[in-house]
Amino acid sequence: MAAFREHVTVSSLLGVGYGVTAWVAYGFTPIESTLAGFLTAFGGMLPDLDSKTSRPVRELFGILAAVGPLLVLGETLKALHLPPTREAGALTFIALYLLIRYGGSWLIGHVATHRGMFHSIPAALITGQIAFLAHCDSPIPTKWLIALGIMIGFFSHLILDEAYSVQWTGVRVRLKKSAGTALKLIGKDHGANIVTYGILITLSYAVAGNIILDLESSKKTVEMEPVELHETAEFPDDLSESVIR
Repeated sequence: MAAFREHVTVSSLLGVGYGVTAWVAYGFTPIESTLAGFLTAFGGMLPDLDSKTSRPVRELFGILAAVGPLLVLGETLKALHLPPTREAGALTFIALYLLIRYGGSWLIGHVATHRGMFHSIPAALITGQIAFLAHCDSPIPTKWLIALGIMIGFFSHLILDEAYSVQWTGVRVRLKKSAGTALKLIGKDHGANIVTYGILITLSYAVAGNIILDLESSKKTVEMEPVELHETAEFPDDLSESVIR
């Protein structure tokens, strides 16, 4: 199993490459590209939320509690019917920070098991779906950029764990006990499998609905009503002969 520092290094390099490519090759703004690169790097740390080691969990929830409220602050204010004032935004941010930093870490610590469904392909897809829905008001390309970025980071963690589960002894290859515990579709805990796929199906439905709304909105924008052109008045070539009365 790769160490936490190695996951951070690999996902950070991927984030830099992803952000630069989005900006240079695909014309995204520097802000969008930087955010996508950061979330790619952050996605590479997310599977370790189920780690029993205090340091990764503490650092992850510290970052998640700081970044998460920023991504959903606007939608939260709308959902709670709060005024878009500085005071309401500050109080909502503090509440979300405390909820994620302490409530989330407590819940994950009591529910999750290391190398459980947090280390799985469905978990990577769920992460991308959450990022997609958190940017539901953003342009269509931006939503896909963010969602794909965080999934790339998440998958880099899973692939690196699987790579470290292969042990080479000269020309002989031996698989460790951890082989197959990262890139998996189902785990040993049936309850966790049911919950994971329930979340995946629910979020898939929400993402599909959002995509349909985007397509309908773009279709209405493209379809423009025909404009009737009125005939313009014809003026004589020589206006000097015209007399203004």
